[in-house]
Amino acid sequence: MKKEIPLDHANRLLNHGPVVLISSEQDGKPNAMAAAWQTPLSIHPLLVGVSIAPKRYSHELITLSREFVVNVPPRTLYRQVHGCGTVSGRDQDKFTMFGLTAVPGRRVRAPLIEECIGHLECVVANTVTVGDHTFFVGEVLSASVEEGTFHDIWEVAQPKGQTLHHLGGSFYTYPEELIDAGS
Repeated sequence: MKKEIPLDHANRLLNHGPVVLISSEQDGKPNAMAAAWQTPLSIHPLLVGVSIAPKRYSHELITLSREFVVNVPPRTLYRQVHGCGTVSGRDQDKFTMFGLTAVPGRRVRAPLIEECIGHLECVVANTVTVGDHTFFVGEVLSASVEEGTFHDIWEVAQPKGQTLHHLGGSFYTYPEELIDAGS
């Protein structure tokens, strides 16, 4: 038997994929926000999208700088990720507060987060207002991963290759088994 759930929790049926840290920068001040509402959009050109509410500080920074980095955290960063999703960068230096290290990107001014295991450096290709959020479409200019975490797919059977997934609220999970449906 199926039961109806409140619509304000319905997005949780879909967004249990990897949570990421979106880093941005303006006037030398880096910021990071947790984002579970992100998706690949195109391979040629390589485009990704992230949905951010206009009231968020990261929205302002990305709008001004026209760039951002999608950082993929390992499961071990769950406390830092949750903290970056609950504290505003307008008032706090999240990098200092949560022990994150900003390192220069290869192609954008927005910093990479050293403790993360994957990075997509993006310039804003388009923005679309979608309800109460702005959907930033980013063209990926550079992609990098921590050695030993990714070989065409995430190495989730290895602890350092396990990505963090947001279930809603303060709940997270991670994959630890690789299933090959082609064998």
